Amino acid sequence: MIDDFLAGDLTEVEAAVRAAAAAEIVPRFRQLAAHEIVEKNGPHDLVTTADRRAEEHLTASLSRLLPGSVVVGEEAVHADPEVYEALSGEAPVWIVDPVDGTRQFVRGEAGFCTLVALAHHGEVLASWTYAAALDEMAVAVRGRGATLNGVSLKAGSPAPGAALRVAMSHPDYTTDAQKRALLGLRTDGIDARPCGSAGLEYLAVARGDLEATAFNWEFAWDHAAGLLLVTEAGGVQATLSGAPFRIAGGNDLPFTAARDRATADTVLAALRAGA
Repeated sequence: MIDDFLAGDLTEVEAAVRAAAAAEIVPRFRQLAAHEIVEKNGPHDLVTTADRRAEEHLTASLSRLLPGSVVVGEEAVHADPEVYEALSGEAPVWIVDPVDGTRQFVRGEAGFCTLVALAHHGEVLASWTYAAALDEMAVAVRGRGATLNGVSLKAGSPAPGAALRVAMSHPDYTTDAQKRALLGLRTDGIDARPCGSAGLEYLAVARGDLEATAFNWEFAWDHAAGLLLVTEAGGVQATLSGAPFRIAGGNDLPFTAARDRATADTVLAALRAGA
């Protein structure tokens, strides 16, 4: 079932992502009313009507495209944490973040995107990263490469001797151990800054505009699409132990996605030194 689907016309998925954004996200961009913005777990964890409606739209459309599949969406898991267990089940799973970068969306900034990934048995097989406000659609299919608006993406390697630009989790939102690890990035040769939308940071790595990410949280909807995008663009990813990131969780955090192996090794070494 999943092999036949991947061999078919995947532009239908792209169309579904664009349709959800056009119907539920774009009309609310810079038009949100106060009652459409709600704090979930604090002032840095927001959800809007656009998040909820877009996820509902995508859940319906993606399930129709691949009968027998299930959807693990950020808002569905917030309502029922047991939904997350589908990542370890037998059915193909659509992993959905309807608005990645909700804080930016709420502030009226263009740095947000919609993330969709298709996984099976813990392996991410395809992904779509759509920045509606920027008119950018990045697509990756395992073993077939990555594209941005139809043009091949290549992460490449950093310029020799240049400081490595790294987008990292904000240390204030971490455990003490993770904070120490992330602060290891404050070292010569690394230019670290707090991240924005995780999906757009991964896209920046895949297109060579950013050397690496260093994240300390592991929700699949934030990372599944971007990690495949980076690796299909020629980059690499690894957790603090050196093992690959597992979308179902239980990873040794923080972890990195980087333009090349040497950059990933440098970032991991700095994280380990901090830890």
